[in-house]
Amino acid sequence: MRHQPGLGVLKPVRIALVASEVAPYAKSGGLADVAGALSRYLARQGHDVRLFVPFYGQIDTAQNGPFVAVDFLRDVPLRLGRRSFRYTVFTRPDPDRLGTYFLHCPELYHRESLYTSDPDEHLRFAFLSRAAVECCQRMGWSPQVIHTNDWHTGLLPLYLKRHYQWDRLFATTRTVLTIHNIGYQGVFGAEVLPELELEGCADLLYQEDLHAGRINFLKTGLLYADVLTTVSRTYAREIQTAEYGMGLEDILRRRAGSLVGIVNGVDYGDWNPSADPYLPHPYSVADLSGKAKNKRHLLDAMGLSFDEEVPVLGLVSRLVHQKGFDLLFDILPDLLARRDVRLTFLGSGEAKYARFFAQLQQAFPTKMSYYKGYSEELAHLIEAGADIFLMPSRYEPCGLNQMYSLRYGTVPVVRKTGGLADTVQLWNPSSRQGTGFVFDHFTTDGLRWALHTALDTYRDRDAWRTLQENGMKQDFSWEVQGQEYEALYRRLVG
Repeated sequence: MRHQPGLGVLKPVRIALVASEVAPYAKSGGLADVAGALSRYLARQGHDVRLFVPFYGQIDTAQNGPFVAVDFLRDVPLRLGRRSFRYTVFTRPDPDRLGTYFLHCPELYHRESLYTSDPDEHLRFAFLSRAAVECCQRMGWSPQVIHTNDWHTGLLPLYLKRHYQWDRLFATTRTVLTIHNIGYQGVFGAEVLPELELEGCADLLYQEDLHAGRINFLKTGLLYADVLTTVSRTYAREIQTAEYGMGLEDILRRRAGSLVGIVNGVDYGDWNPSADPYLPHPYSVADLSGKAKNKRHLLDAMGLSFDEEVPVLGLVSRLVHQKGFDLLFDILPDLLARRDVRLTFLGSGEAKYARFFAQLQQAFPTKMSYYKGYSEELAHLIEAGADIFLMPSRYEPCGLNQMYSLRYGTVPVVRKTGGLADTVQLWNPSSRQGTGFVFDHFTTDGLRWALHTALDTYRDRDAWRTLQENGMKQDFSWEVQGQEYEALYRRLVG
């Protein structure tokens, strides 16, 4: 137990957190970062947190081990429809006293990638939901909150109400479902209902979907979770509209009273320019001299020439439609032709975007460098060495790179959407308030204005230093954001 001013003694909460990916073990996106960092924060605050995640074949057991089998969770049977599976649960020592439980079922989780288009994809994550609940049963542990994440665990609230309502262990358990990205919903043909053991629950499913011959995992979760959260306040409002709701806006409007937006936190243990092991030159808001040195190091690494007076634009991103790269097709060639800038980009994804950046590099080899793929070291170096970071997203549930950029004194240029709107404030040259350059509408004119305004402001060294300081003083740590989840859990369990 711990004290909080004005609230006296705060009792710990028993929280089961279930996620399809968790950093640093298995990661494809921001979900893994949030699941890992939030659960660690909660454990540090004294809560009884147990985190359930698949034991994927890609997990580096040498680097992340040792993994130890839980004696009473070996070779456990679990049946889904006509399919029978067996799994063993592994755990590992953790300095934060976080109990992380890895569900080892090679038949389901030893694949070439975390997510697949295999015909049993629905079973892989229905299994995760069922196994997490049954692990709690075998532990004799009664979670006050089960926190599920995205479509992969969207069936768990319904399973709890339908298949485990007899077990008094869960009599007071409440469920939370966090939407990390509503664009991914887990839609499968209705013929899989028997395999999901939901054939007798048709009356509880969304009837319009059943009549169309499908089941939607995320939509089912939205119907039955006690509380819905998403990863920024603005995104919570946006997904209730037809433009951003991806077909789920009607349900979300009906459940608006149970929908909460909480901005993701940043792990400043990993993202801190004064103690970043990937940076050759540490720096801080009090002494920014190391940033210029990292800029030179970045350009050397990317094969570009260094000039302290020439601004460097940075991009680190998946190459997908959501990220708004279509706006760059018209803007970047003209920008590189007319202005003395450098552009460094790290990412991979859809072929048309990768082809665009490769061709851009060929056209401007002295100004632009594109690293296809991913490198953790280069991602940190771009955040530290760039002057401006681009995030022209169509939509962005939360985003993390803009918050990394702020801490690293790298001024973000972002679209006013989702978490970008909640974390970056438009620079006002008169009041000298603000942390970046924000454009409202998803248009080339909007991005062009923001980008050229940022480049023009860069010439004013005093203004730019103030911009950097404003951003570096922002605090989006889990120590701040995590308290909102604690307050939510406490309201939920009364």
